[in-house]
Amino acid sequence: MLRKAKIAGLTMDPTSNTPIIILKTEDDEQAVPIWIGLLEATSIASALQNIKYERPMTHDLFKNFSEMLEITISKIEVCDLKDNTFYARITFVSKERSFDMDARPSDAIALALRFQAPIFVDDAVIQHSKLRDGDVEIADTSEEGKKWAEYLEKLSTDDFGKYKV
Repeated sequence: MLRKAKIAGLTMDPTSNTPIIILKTEDDEQAVPIWIGLLEATSIASALQNIKYERPMTHDLFKNFSEMLEITISKIEVCDLKDNTFYARITFVSKERSFDMDARPSDAIALALRFQAPIFVDDAVIQHSKLRDGDVEIADTSEEGKKWAEYLEKLSTDDFGKYKV
C-alpha cells in the first residue's frame, strides 16, 4: 500500500557528512530517512525555499523540457529498499498516455517539488527502513563516538525540521 508523505526536513549525517532527507507519512507520521547526494540536496532545498537561479539547474532544465513536450508528473513513489539502496518511480502524464520510469528518490523528489506532484512511500519501504533493536552497530567506540551514538539514539523525528541545508 502506498502512503502519502511530505518532506519533514533535511539534515546532515554527522558521521559521513552526507545529506539526509526525511520523509514523513501524513497519516501516522512514520519517518523515512533517505541518504542523498549533496547536489540533489541542494536542488531539493532550493525548491523548498523557492530559490530561483538565473540559469536553469538540472532538475529545472528537465521540468522546462517536459513542459515543452506537454508532459507533467502526476506522482512519485519511493517504492523499494534493497541492500540499503532506495528506489523510486516517477509517473509521467502526457496527452497521449501515462508512463512511469525508475529514478533515484532524490531526483524523483526534486522533480516532484517542481511539478507540485504528491510523494508516496510504499509500506514495505517504511517497514524496511525502521531500525530495530540490535540493527545498529556502533563503529566508533571512542568517547566522542559514544556521545554521538547516545545523541542519535535520543533524536526524535520532530528534531529534523529544525535543520536546513
